Amino acid sequence: MILESLRQELLSWDGVSDHAHRFGGVEFRYKNKELGHIHGEELADFPFPKSIRDELIQAGLAQPHHVLPNSGWVSFWIKGEQDISHLLKLFKMQYDRLAKKNR
Repeated sequence: MILESLRQELLSWDGVSDHAHRFGGVEFRYKNKELGHIHGEELADFPFPKSIRDELIQAGLAQPHHVLPNSGWVSFWIKGEQDISHLLKLFKMQYDRLAKKNR
């Protein structure tokens, strides 16, 4: 349910597509750049620049990546459907950042 809700919203955004992620799950891309990916309905990972990553972690909006904690990647552990709006905010931050670069 969580993945399908995210998929329905994200695929309505201009230029967004979904793909199988190389480590399992579903990856969402804006054009050819990854917005983030979902492992099942428990974990989402997002590639941000380190400065944004640091802000997200400091604000408690994400955690260091579960495998690459010193990279720009962040992880968000999904507790339930109540997290969908937060996940969409993280995807939107990434979408807006990448769309701005491609103008």
